[in-house]
Amino acid sequence: MPGCHGNGAGRGAGRAAGAAGAHWPSGLPISDAASAAAAAAAGEREGPAPPPQPPPRPAPPGAMEVTVGTAALALALLLLPVLYERSGSFRFFCKMGFYNGWILLLALVAIPLCALRGRDVENMKIIRGLMQHVKHLYGIRMAVRGAQHFPPRQPYVVVSNHQSSLDLLGMMEVLPDRCVPIAKRELLYMGAVGVACWLGGIIFIDRKRTHDAISVMAEAAHTMLSQDVRVWVFPEGTRNHSGSMLPFKRGAFHLAVQAQVPVVPIVISSYQHFYSKRERRFTAGQCVIQVLPPLPTRGLGPADVPALTERVRAAMLEAFEALSAELHPTAPPPAPQ
Repeated sequence: MPGCHGNGAGRGAGRAAGAAGAHWPSGLPISDAASAAAAAAAGEREGPAPPPQPPPRPAPPGAMEVTVGTAALALALLLLPVLYERSGSFRFFCKMGFYNGWILLLALVAIPLCALRGRDVENMKIIRGLMQHVKHLYGIRMAVRGAQHFPPRQPYVVVSNHQSSLDLLGMMEVLPDRCVPIAKRELLYMGAVGVACWLGGIIFIDRKRTHDAISVMAEAAHTMLSQDVRVWVFPEGTRNHSGSMLPFKRGAFHLAVQAQVPVVPIVISSYQHFYSKRERRFTAGQCVIQVLPPLPTRGLGPADVPALTERVRAAMLEAFEALSAELHPTAPPPAPQ
């Protein structure tokens, strides 16, 4: 029977070895195959696995720049009102920038209106009408005194003091009919403004070429008499911010003597209580334009021009100082010229 026991032990060992090394037909061990089957069953219940997601694409290079630029623009727009209220210099440059830009826009409007007539002194009525509202934009109150001194129905030469580009407002406030300024030739090349001035009949002179300037003045004298034209001249020759008057150049007075027409002095009061380029100040204010009695030139010759020039300047300076004292009594006296 020992043989029987031996065979039984062998069969038990064989069953144990068979159980330990049993495999599914797939070749996986029973435990691994069971796990795989369970996972497959779970996958069938949950559906197919989502496809792998591509990596996020980086933002284009300009996106960040656009964002930063937009933020900077928004910040600047928020700061502009603060700067305008807090900084007098910034406010001054804003007002002057708007003034020059608005004049350019008005010139663009004037060009087609004036072009219907061509180059004609009557176009100054259109330019004057377009300009007269500008003073209200800046709160400048203007009053004209002595308008009755303009000679009726005859040519004459207007002479006026010259302080800044704001003189354009004073000129348009009192400009008589058929009156054109004499301006430096450089103005003719200032784009739309130059075209509008040319259409308005403004007389251009090249101050650097004396012979040409004399010829233009002689032609202006002939035009004044033949076409009943008045001429406006700034005898100081340049803008004067000193609060007084510069010495007068004699061209306007030679013109008046040559044409034998009166000289009409016009004084525009000082702007210094509301406008100062040096101090970067531009506020609302008041301005008076005083027309003085005309001075005749009939019977005068070239030798009389220097005395006539000084007589007119003295009368204008006296009126200028009186207006300054009236409008701004606490202002210091102007420096002597």
